[in-house]
Amino acid sequence: MNKVLKKLTEAGVSIWLDDLSRHRIDSGNLAEYIDKYAVKGVTTNPSIFHSAIANGSSDYANQIKQCAENGLNADATIRLITTDDVRSACDIFAPVYHSSSGVDGRVSIEVDPRLAHDAEGTIASAQDLWALVDRPNLFIKIPATKAGLPAITQVIARGISVNVTLIFSVDRYKEVMDAYTSGLELAEKNGIDISTIESVASFFVSRVDTDIDSKLTLLGTPSALALRGQAAIANARLAWQAHQDHLASPKWQSLKGAKIQRPLWASTGVKDPAYPDTRYVLDLVAPGCVNTMPESTLLAVADHGTFIGDTVSGTAAASTNVWAELAHHGIDQQLVCESLEADGVAKFATAWTELLESVSNALAVSIDEESAN
Repeated sequence: MNKVLKKLTEAGVSIWLDDLSRHRIDSGNLAEYIDKYAVKGVTTNPSIFHSAIANGSSDYANQIKQCAENGLNADATIRLITTDDVRSACDIFAPVYHSSSGVDGRVSIEVDPRLAHDAEGTIASAQDLWALVDRPNLFIKIPATKAGLPAITQVIARGISVNVTLIFSVDRYKEVMDAYTSGLELAEKNGIDISTIESVASFFVSRVDTDIDSKLTLLGTPSALALRGQAAIANARLAWQAHQDHLASPKWQSLKGAKIQRPLWASTGVKDPAYPDTRYVLDLVAPGCVNTMPESTLLAVADHGTFIGDTVSGTAAASTNVWAELAHHGIDQQLVCESLEADGVAKFATAWTELLESVSNALAVSIDEESAN
């Protein structure tokens, strides 16, 4: 195992890969990453599936042809393809799942992003995906929109494990933790063994810096420019403090046998080449967190990352000061996070629409070829 990744693992960071494709599954690459790079889980999203299917068409050609022959539309075809890939990945991670007593070895699949503001639709989609994949180490991804919060509670109450995604603000994260806890309370009332339910809360990192750095650059003053690159890590560190506070709360303490909803650092690929390409991993080390990395970030950490230990615990006061300075420069944390959430939902919906178009075209080609024969 790579030495830096081994140290991260020993420090309590679960390393997950933010990518999945059929080629990665069939070639043995995913299994290799488990062995060599300490990867303990996989996350997916509509953009990842669009890239995998649209750009790796040869890996899916036979299945798309079969779907066309069976008269399936694009929505049904995508559902079949993505759940097949996720199920296969779940099977590859089954040993990790069992050796970690169900904590790791998880594979995430997201509900249709067009349902981000539809609570009932999200609940139905989550149940459908849970049944289709039919693996205990599955996570259903639900966005942390206002409509997503009650959906999270109801899905957890049904005994379904959830990866809450698209969290940008600490305030929304607190609502997510409450939604998870309320779901566990309902599950317990429903007679479900709550120790079988797992959850992570995906707190997005790099996009915060991208947005705020652009605002600071426009201000252009020395004090504003000095704050570039500080917002995202400070934001995540404050989320960690909120997580610790929640675990100490009477509401959480009253739940016996419940599994902690771990903070997961997402969007950890560095967008600005001026910053070290490992910063959103090595500057967010805390015992009991998850970091899901794009492949390039994972390989960068393995190649030239310098492990410096826990870089989160005890940083709340300094992180609060960063945001106070940002506010002094006119950066409104709430407005930034609301904008990022809306943008994130829109991007995933666009990726899904583009995927639908790609698969629709592929189905049409298969039908034409069949007719020609």
